[in-house]
Amino acid sequence: MRAERIGFAAAPMLALALALTPARAETITVRIDKAAYMPASVSARVGDTIVWTNADIVAHTASARDKTWDFNMPAGKSASLKVGKAGAIEYYCRYHPTMVGRINVAQ
Repeated sequence: MRAERIGFAAAPMLALALALTPARAETITVRIDKAAYMPASVSARVGDTIVWTNADIVAHTASARDKTWDFNMPAGKSASLKVGKAGAIEYYCRYHPTMVGRINVAQ
């Protein structure tokens, strides 16, 4: 009987510990090919890393509309960004302004 009480009493502490354990950050890849971001829209969480890989034969950028970051990627190169805050991030290619992308960042 005593073991059951201890197990029952420990359950709230276990739930609290699990709730406070930070989620593991993910790496999200955006491929650049044929003058397009693939996928054009991604979902991420604060702490995740976005990696753009330029598989095209020409240079491209991933440039934030709010000018907080700007990555230049020659053909075959990559760039990455660790997401620091929640919200929507719009970006585009400075060389090809019709290339647009979006990162939806949740807390």
